[in-house]
Amino acid sequence: MRYEIILAPEAVDDLARLKANRRATVKAALEQHLRHEPAKVSKSHVKRLRGLSHPQYRLRVDDVRVFYDITEKTVEVLAIVSKTDANAWLAQAAKRENQSGETDEEGSAI
Repeated sequence: MRYEIILAPEAVDDLARLKANRRATVKAALEQHLRHEPAKVSKSHVKRLRGLSHPQYRLRVDDVRVFYDITEKTVEVLAIVSKTDANAWLAQAAKRENQSGETDEEGSAI
């Protein structure tokens, strides 16, 4: 099955802040790992996250972490952060989830 990949507004900003070569690498990884089997966990790239309802998964691309959710035929990329900022981003996501529950934001397709 082919999934549509949607970038949340935060992820669009995150992607734009990356250097061009890193941005190209991340886009290629999104296509390679998320387009057809986004829930396929692998030791080296995709990890299912526990303890949070959002994000559900993390994709590792070199020293960048991509956090995303899967619904039906859509993959929503929530954030693209450096490895060093990943734990802080997850802590903020957990805090937001506890404070306000789920939020629904419109995203951009890639």
